[in-house]
Amino acid sequence: MWRAVFLWVMAWLLATGTAWAETTSGEKASGAQVPKLAFGQSVDNLTDDDLPYVYTEWENFTEEDGLPNDHIFAVRCAGEKVWVGTENGLACYDKKTRKFTVWREKDGLPWRAVTGIDVDPQTGDVWLALFGGGVARLSGGRFDHFHQLNSGLVNNVVYAIAVEHDNVWCATTAGASRYNTTTKEWTIFTEKNAPMEEIWNYNVFYSPEVNKVFLAVWGSGCLEFDVPTEKWKVYLDPDREMEIDLFRDDGIIHVITTAANYVGGALWVSTYFGQCRYDGRYWRGFYAHETGLPSDFTNALRARSGQECWMCTDKGLGVVADYATDTYVSYYRNGDDSSGRAEVFRQGRKIKEVPLETSIAHNFIIAMDFDGDDVWVGTAKGLSHGIGRGYYPGVRRQPEWLNKLNSTSEK
Repeated sequence: MWRAVFLWVMAWLLATGTAWAETTSGEKASGAQVPKLAFGQSVDNLTDDDLPYVYTEWENFTEEDGLPNDHIFAVRCAGEKVWVGTENGLACYDKKTRKFTVWREKDGLPWRAVTGIDVDPQTGDVWLALFGGGVARLSGGRFDHFHQLNSGLVNNVVYAIAVEHDNVWCATTAGASRYNTTTKEWTIFTEKNAPMEEIWNYNVFYSPEVNKVFLAVWGSGCLEFDVPTEKWKVYLDPDREMEIDLFRDDGIIHVITTAANYVGGALWVSTYFGQCRYDGRYWRGFYAHETGLPSDFTNALRARSGQECWMCTDKGLGVVADYATDTYVSYYRNGDDSSGRAEVFRQGRKIKEVPLETSIAHNFIIAMDFDGDDVWVGTAKGLSHGIGRGYYPGVRRQPEWLNKLNSTSEK
């Protein structure tokens, strides 16, 4: 029943645009609530001059620039192209020409709402998750459409998609489907053959680093599928509490998960109640009130390494910028003004606020991806591009971006 209510609310929000209403910045961290540093973290010999990289150069794209719609659901970077899934069509941004190519239903796109994208590194085929329309493959300029009536896809409401070798994984509202592009065989994973207490699969991610598929399942936590052995591993909230994290850092924060990434030896998991990281031995939870991240309500995440992870929240763009030093960056837009700010926190204390002449397009964020040192962010009012000129991981004392910012402000 509650899932039906949620679906109804989400449909209503999409229809009315209420979810895209401008929001204010997230609550600020409180020093009194800051937990002890977790295993592997240290702030010894650090000063407030030791800062992470802050993206100070942003450009934004909307329908006026060629996007089919400003409500961005998915972003995928592949070489010179940036693929963008929107509420009303698919777009591909060519970084050389700075032009968008657009596909709508009248152009052959099987369904208007594109909620997930992945690109096959072997064939270059683009796979699309369609919200209510199944799955599509764009290959050689042609769309192939897979849905419940012509394939083994378990449900047409597909939230996310991921390519794993010759397989394409689909996260749907009624389980996960796996399509083998060589044998043309479909496999369905539900509560009948996988450890799913609930079958609402919200996101899927393939990690070539460990050759495993990770599913974020609404109500069933995070599922790990080992490709060679086809064995499952389950990550649940040990508290088994729905609204609170009774014992912190004992597992994932909540069983209602929205995304899971495994990069650099760490598993990152987002929920609507906070985010967490697992290094194979220790868990660490991240809450807005103790880190400075914009919100606990996280739509998705993307990990750059075992030390850095970006959170797409309902109140701004949050970054665990350097896990080792408990350092965070949160990006906000100032209302309808194109300007904004970046706030840098360490151990829950704000150590730097950086004004941004141009910031992210909107504070409601649902997708992002890395493009080398750059980042692309899908928001409620357009696509944002953060230019990582001089990007560095970790922290540096008196970094170049700060010197440049100071010299500009002095002129």
